[in-house]
Amino acid sequence: MDGDGRTLILRVLDGVPHPRRTRSNPLVPAYSGRVQPRIPRPTVIAAIIVGMTALTLAGFLLPALWYEVFGRHDPARVAFSLAGVATAFALYARLLWLNLMRRTTPGHRFGLAAITAICWTLPLLGVDHGWGNALLVPAGLIAVVLPLRQAVPAAAAAAVLTPVYGVVLGLPALSVLYEMIGVPLAAFSGYVQVWLFHVIQELREARAEVARSAVGEERLRFARDLHDVLGHSLQAVALRAEVAERYLDRDPGRVRKELTEIQTMARDSVRDVREVVRGYRATSLRTELDGMSAVLRAAGIRCDRPEVSPELPAHVHEPLGWVAREAATNVLRHSSATWCEITVRADGDRVHVEIVNDGAPRRAAAGDSGSGLTGLAERIAAAGGRFSAGPSGDGTFRVTAAVPAAPAPRGEA
Repeated sequence: MDGDGRTLILRVLDGVPHPRRTRSNPLVPAYSGRVQPRIPRPTVIAAIIVGMTALTLAGFLLPALWYEVFGRHDPARVAFSLAGVATAFALYARLLWLNLMRRTTPGHRFGLAAITAICWTLPLLGVDHGWGNALLVPAGLIAVVLPLRQAVPAAAAAAVLTPVYGVVLGLPALSVLYEMIGVPLAAFSGYVQVWLFHVIQELREARAEVARSAVGEERLRFARDLHDVLGHSLQAVALRAEVAERYLDRDPGRVRKELTEIQTMARDSVRDVREVVRGYRATSLRTELDGMSAVLRAAGIRCDRPEVSPELPAHVHEPLGWVAREAATNVLRHSSATWCEITVRADGDRVHVEIVNDGAPRRAAAGDSGSGLTGLAERIAAAGGRFSAGPSGDGTFRVTAAVPAAPAPRGEA
């Protein structure tokens, strides 16, 4: 996920309920110090693909070019081969880049035709030193430049015409067989690499959209609550003000009465707003686990919210809810987790919460703790409970908290 998507996700951590998500089996962890192994920008990925493809083309064309430059010592052949190889490289890289960036145009077919003409002309210099490999070069762009419905018959035709042309050029039988198999494989490989690039981009966009949706849903919920609470009160205030204005010159006593009512309604509205905000910000274990599972899921981390018994004592929700909130923040900001498991259980006298993820940095030490974890330890201690957090030595990071099932007597730490 890019920086903008992660920022949106972190905003959801301010205590929001979300629909429950499910979790499949965890993947192998990847340690990068971030939520996931950092995915480069699209242009960087495209540049890497183009560079790797250029290395592949070099394996096909440079051995024969080397022989032309240092073996034959014929200036005309050297100039022709250099110009042909340079043009083929430049056109190939340009067409691949544009199609990775979704800038395909019908004119790209002329570029593919030019590459084909060059690569089918170079073997005329002689096939005894590797120029026959040039026949495979255009195949990698067939399914990249052409629409799929046209690329399939074009690749099939190339798989037939290329070995036939190889026979005409005098290629050995084994090389002809290689050309026959290599053309469809090269066409399929070119299609797959571009398809995978586009899939990665769509997944990136989908992940960011999930985060935006989570934030939007919470904004709508708060807007509904605020409207339900304040809509009637504010409308009544407006009506009272209209009545006061109507009697302004005729009945000062009535105006004074209406202004008193307006003051009362305004104070009630302020109280209602405070109640809404207080309820919105209230921390509970059930709410935090809903939000935590949704947020981690949106970030690509597999997490399933456990069932929370409705019989849990009311006083345990706030301290354990803070544990869930801080744990989710730490997973997003400081780990490379791919999964997170949450366990809530109650024994005879304590309620336990355990949160484990597979993203503990290798350099983390058991004594390392940030200010957030220190604050959690103080909160849990104030509630009469126990708290611990740190790497487990097997690549996981474990946060555990337990608070008494019975409320601590007033005045105890």
